[in-house]
This record gives sequence, structure tokens and C-alpha cells, in this order.
Amino acid sequence: MVWYKKGLRFTCTGCGACCSKEPGYVWVSPAEIEQISAHLNISQEEFLKRYTRTVFGRVSLKERVNFDCVFLKENRCQIYPVRPRQCRTFPWWKDNLESPAAWKETAQRCEGIDHPDAPLISLETIQGELH
Repeated sequence: MVWYKKGLRFTCTGCGACCSKEPGYVWVSPAEIEQISAHLNISQEEFLKRYTRTVFGRVSLKERVNFDCVFLKENRCQIYPVRPRQCRTFPWWKDNLESPAAWKETAQRCEGIDHPDAPLISLETIQGELH
């Protein structure tokens, strides 16, 4: 049985911390490329050229020099309605849920984890979002 069987508390506060200040990759699938480029009203080719990079043979969103996501502006996601699955499922990532210590470490970078106003998210919901 998983350590978080009673659920975990989380709410997105919109702080933008999960999208900034740390190097990493935000992988985008072909379907997400299609959705995001349509949302931006540009061709997929233009989207790929302007906003992505290829890493290890996969497509990732670009980062600014300070490691902020290219779509983060004033701590707000400019493509929020069509953000990639990787973004939609945060903090329900395997590494974050590996142990209570991993969860607490992630909480140090995300104010919405264990936030006093955060609802209790059920095990079933977490497992459905697991990335």
C-alpha cells in the first residue's frame, strides 16, 4: 500500500514556482503541439521553431536564461488552458510521491502542497493523475 493512502493536501496557488528558476524539461506530445499552436493561432512549425527544443530526441518547451518556462509571464502560464500533461499533473509525479520525505522536499518549492486551505485529494484522484 502507498504511504499516501489517506490522500494528500494540495491546491494550486498560482505562484509560478513550479515553472521557474530550475532547469528541466517540459515534454510535449504531438497532440499537445497541435493544441498549443492552435491556441496561439500559429502553425505547428512556427510553434516548434519559436517555443521548443529537441532534447534526447524528444520535444521540450524552451526555457529562458533564468530557467523560467518560455510561457511564464508575471508568474502566470500564458497557455494554461492547453498546458502540457506534465504541467497539468504536477505535483502528482512519481518522484514527488516516492516517500513522505520526497513530498516534503517538493513542498519546499511549492507553497500549494500542504497549504492550510488545500483540499484533501483522494488516493484515487492522485493515482488517476500520476505522471
